[in-house]
Amino acid sequence: MSIGDPIADMLTRIRNAVHIKAKGVTCLNSKVCRGIATVLKDEGYIDGFDVIEDGRQGLIKIRLKYTTGGDPLMHSLERMSKPGRRMYRGVDVLPKPMQGLGIAIVSTSKGVLSDRMAREQRIGGELLCTIE
Repeated sequence: MSIGDPIADMLTRIRNAVHIKAKGVTCLNSKVCRGIATVLKDEGYIDGFDVIEDGRQGLIKIRLKYTTGGDPLMHSLERMSKPGRRMYRGVDVLPKPMQGLGIAIVSTSKGVLSDRMAREQRIGGELLCTIE
């Protein structure tokens, strides 16, 4: 089965897993999806992830993180740039979700970064998604 937008597929799987309070979710492996998972781990939204080789494309097994009360840390995952409409932002106009409490994930020439890291490195790029 061919997936037209692997980033949207990954975000939808995470969104659905968080909604049912699952411990983990499996997504298709790609370089951008691994970058998104790395940013989520670095920012503390997930416990971690493992790349599973299956002889084809591979899978990413993501371990989700919740508060001690069982509430999800991610309330909103929104895909910003889509295959039909790419959204590129300079470093000065990168969004600050929830006035800086959330994150925006940006694909830059230095790899996939959070909006904070992109501002530190003074680099803009394609705005992939926002997480609140």
